[in-house]
Amino acid sequence: MQVDPRAHRFSAAITTSVLALVLVTGNVWLLGAQALLFALGVAGVSPYRPIFQRLVKSPPKELEDAAPPRFAQAVGLVFAIVGIVGYVVHVTPLAVGATAVALFAAFLNAAFGFCLGCEMYLIIRRLTPAATR
Repeated sequence: MQVDPRAHRFSAAITTSVLALVLVTGNVWLLGAQALLFALGVAGVSPYRPIFQRLVKSPPKELEDAAPPRFAQAVGLVFAIVGIVGYVVHVTPLAVGATAVALFAAFLNAAFGFCLGCEMYLIIRRLTPAATR
């Protein structure tokens, strides 16, 4: 499946805003909502897609494989879950650290088009023997 990379940057911009708000407020429920959005992304469902399609009318100049962005969503989900656990058990450095890492990755994608999770996916694929793929 091929996807429009601009849609992922759009989603990353919203995610950046949400995660920054989580860091400012310490709102575990908002982080939970973002975790749910990450889980939807892993499943290939983007709640931001209709908004993106309304705002952007031009066709993409290029498409990319959907697997790396889905992996990136899974990594974001893991960090969000760790952040939630940190907030729930009152280990603030864990909560803030995990949320900040997810924010940093989302910001890199939104601002520079560099998908850290996608790059991790590609490195893992290169290091995995072809027989196990």
